Formats: sequence, structure tokens, C-alpha cells
Amino acid sequence: MNFKISPRVRAKLADEKHNVTPQEVIECFANRDGPAFRDERAEHDTDPMTQWFIAETDTRRLLKIVYIEYPGFFAIKSAYEANRTWIDKYEEMCAAHGA
Repeated sequence: MNFKISPRVRAKLADEKHNVTPQEVIECFANRDGPAFRDERAEHDTDPMTQWFIAETDTRRLLKIVYIEYPGFFAIKSAYEANRTWIDKYEEMCAAHGA
């Protein structure tokens, strides 16, 4: 897998609100066992579509990963610790999709 993280997003990930390393993002892609879902909020509408999933890092930290998939690479838009609201939503959506 090829990942691209812009300098702006890299700075956002490093700030204390997100506190996520690029390595943790890669770990979540590798450890993912559920599907990704389209981010359908109007302010996140992109072409190609913005997608997201929740997965664990190698140290079992649950992160929400937000990205756009392009041919040949994933552009990371955001990543942060998943709160209970997002975890519950992800679990409900996975169950509804038989995942």
C-alpha cells in the first residue's frame, strides 16, 4: 500500500488533539478487519469519495482513519482516537452490512 500525507495533515496528526503518528495510520490499514464506509456528511463530500474506518494500532489503540483512495495510493485526510460515538456507529454499520 502506498500512503500520501500532506504536510498540513501531517502537522494536524502530530498536534496534541490528534496525537497520531503516520506509522499508526499504516498499522490501522494493516490491522483492519471491517469495511470502510463513505463519509456522507456534506462538508466532507469529495471526488473520489472520502472514506473512513476504525481499526487498532499494533498497541491496540482504536483510531478512526479518514482517507481518499486514488489509483495506486491512499491520501490520508485525518486520523484520531475513536470515541464511543464513532465506535458504536461503526459497529452498527458493520452489522448492517453483514461484516
